[in-house]
Amino acid sequence: MHIPIKRSQNNKLIAGVLGGLSEHFGWNPAIARVLWVLLSLALTAVGIIGYLVLWLLMENPDY
Repeated sequence: MHIPIKRSQNNKLIAGVLGGLSEHFGWNPAIARVLWVLLSLALTAVGIIGYLVLWLLMENPDY
């Protein structure tokens, strides 16, 4: 099962998950990353597990 959002090819730090979400929804990637870090710190493992799940479900970028 995949979701129709692609990971970012150009705007990535680890796997391009947050960059891909930012490109798809028109968000600022820096703000998305800060919010993700705050979520991860507040809810401990939810941010990390969520990132890994999105990494597996999102489509690969077109190279």
